[in-house]
Amino acid sequence: MGHWLMKSEPDVLSYDDVVGKGVPEEWHGVRNYAARNNMKAMQLGDECFFYHSVQGKEIVGIVKVVKLAHPDSTAALKDGKAVWECVDVLPVRKLPRPVTLEEVKMTPGLEHMALIRLSRLSVQPVTDAEWGIICKMGGL
Repeated sequence: MGHWLMKSEPDVLSYDDVVGKGVPEEWHGVRNYAARNNMKAMQLGDECFFYHSVQGKEIVGIVKVVKLAHPDSTAALKDGKAVWECVDVLPVRKLPRPVTLEEVKMTPGLEHMALIRLSRLSVQPVTDAEWGIICKMGGL
């Protein structure tokens, strides 16, 4: 199983919004090729940290991939083909304690995390070791 981190501005889509919907959420609107390629690499059941960007700057929960990469319903087609793709996710659990960006930056073992190195990338890989450290920090 792979691990990822997906960013969303909480005033646009928060973790609680996803929980409240009760149905799979299409992770649409990503317009970065590296982030799109990361979604194309995801497998069913992969788990993703849900990160509140801009406001909060913290990992607040976990979602899982329930539908593989497919055309983003919010994107226009180019030459009849979808350029932008997305996955669908469902909530798994809220972290008992959010993990802030500042904590991530100060924690040994997370210094090479994409969240720090590639701060603008909205969908990014997380190593198994990073996943374990963050889960522990978040109270899981």
